[in-house]
Amino acid sequence: MAAARREELSRRIKEQKVVVDELSNLKKNRKVYRQQPNSNIFFLADRTETLSQCKNTLDELKKAYQDMENSQKTEIKK
Repeated sequence: MAAARREELSRRIKEQKVVVDELSNLKKNRKVYRQQPNSNIFFLADRTETLSQCKNTLDELKKAYQDMENSQKTEIKK
């Protein structure tokens, strides 16, 4: 079960890295749209705010992954 969770986190981290990279390389005048959760509706969003939110999400995912790795190392030592 932990291996599946680790794989899922790893996949989401990779996806988020791509999103951050794409947003970072956009020209300043480009428009960004965000999808509403559980919907096919998109709304115009601020590029810098969206980039900041995506970076925060990436940091949270990395922290969760690191916490999982650390807890597994602790369990192995016991």
